[in-house]
Amino acid sequence: MLKRIFISFDYENDKHYKFLLTALSAHQGFELIFEDLSSREINSATISVVRAGLTAKINRADYTLIIIGKYANELHKDFKLIGYRNWINFEIAQSKKSGNKLIAVKLDRLNVSPEELYNSGASWAMSYTVDAIVKAIDAA
Repeated sequence: MLKRIFISFDYENDKHYKFLLTALSAHQGFELIFEDLSSREINSATISVVRAGLTAKINRADYTLIIIGKYANELHKDFKLIGYRNWINFEIAQSKKSGNKLIAVKLDRLNVSPEELYNSGASWAMSYTVDAIVKAIDAA
């Protein structure tokens, strides 16, 4: 069964991890659909346009995979306009509203999880490996 997965990640610092997942999803037999839904891909600097674009894309997904890098909970300069600490927290909140199943994976165990992930019932991948991520998705 194919799964539509929104990938939430820090574009500036962790995009290569997302690109790796996209490459893996193209591998024959890997039954996941990943859609690039980063705020940078919406091609707008207007916060309301980015919010609307992300919300529409999140609503098309059944799962949200959160890649937790070093800066995943850092305060964004436009946090007041975003309405959350940063885009990752916004994406998690929207995913919860949309009813998406949440999957989280830390790139390093010391990385601070985004606030919106706490008490969310997320399924956790214990390492950034294909097997761990697929297992967490299946458990979500």
